[in-house]
Amino acid sequence: MISRRLFLISAAAGTVLAGMPFRVWAGTTLDLGGGVRVDTLSDGHLELPFDFSFAGLPRDQLDPILQQAGVSGDMIQSPCNITLLRDGTNTVLFDAGSGPDFMPTAGKVSEALAALELTPEDVTHLLFTHGHPDHLWGVLDDFDEPLFPNAAHVMGRAEAEYWTDPATLGSIREDRQSFVAGASRRIEALGDALALIEDGDSPLPGVTARLTPGHTAGHLSFAIDAGGQRVLVVGDAIANSHVAFARPGWDSPSDEDPPLGAETRQALLAELADSGTPLIGFHLSDGGIGRAQRDGDGFRFVPV
Repeated sequence: MISRRLFLISAAAGTVLAGMPFRVWAGTTLDLGGGVRVDTLSDGHLELPFDFSFAGLPRDQLDPILQQAGVSGDMIQSPCNITLLRDGTNTVLFDAGSGPDFMPTAGKVSEALAALELTPEDVTHLLFTHGHPDHLWGVLDDFDEPLFPNAAHVMGRAEAEYWTDPATLGSIREDRQSFVAGASRRIEALGDALALIEDGDSPLPGVTARLTPGHTAGHLSFAIDAGGQRVLVVGDAIANSHVAFARPGWDSPSDEDPPLGAETRQALLAELADSGTPLIGFHLSDGGIGRAQRDGDGFRFVPV
């Protein structure tokens, strides 16, 4: 059962005070049965230059896809959906969001948690899909201390090694060198509190890591199995609701390894469409939960 709800909270971390501004939060919930539920929380959105996602793509084919999706202009808004899993014992976040240091339009996870009457202290596990700023930088607070002090922090070994390897700074695109500095600082700040896992590992019961590389070297997706159902948290392996579905074989400039990213994306979408498995995408529309359906030579995203 999938449902959408609206929450009205103050902009001051959920504290309702006279004269305080209010923000409306849309929450998407997937009930897997057996007391297990998945919610998506908005960390805000990103404002990205057009070329960040679409440079080099054939405009005669790209423009109709974007027009149909209602996307236009030199700056693209990209929603940020953080996945929350609760099973009655564990409270699990998939990615930490942007925090205060990346973009002023993002870094709202604490407010989103407050809409569900939760705090960062309630989180028992924090699982990272990858180390880009909008997924990792929110792990530390304003004093460079862990924002989620009671959580077990988990990242793929290949991902952590990529961001802390001195060679990465010289190999990554110049406009992303700040990504390396930011990721390595946070990974090093977590130190031994960061557990490293491999493809196929289960960091907690019912959750299995799956290597889906290309967007980054060690990007992980996570399968959640409960109540005889499965949902796949795909992170940025499928990074938008339009072009990534309609033309999954196109190289995406947002991927660190575009050809590998396209290969991963095509395989994932074929699997998800054929199995009917719901997916959750960090940058997908309408809360990020939906299904992939075949559509001619490509696919389309069907949100709840």
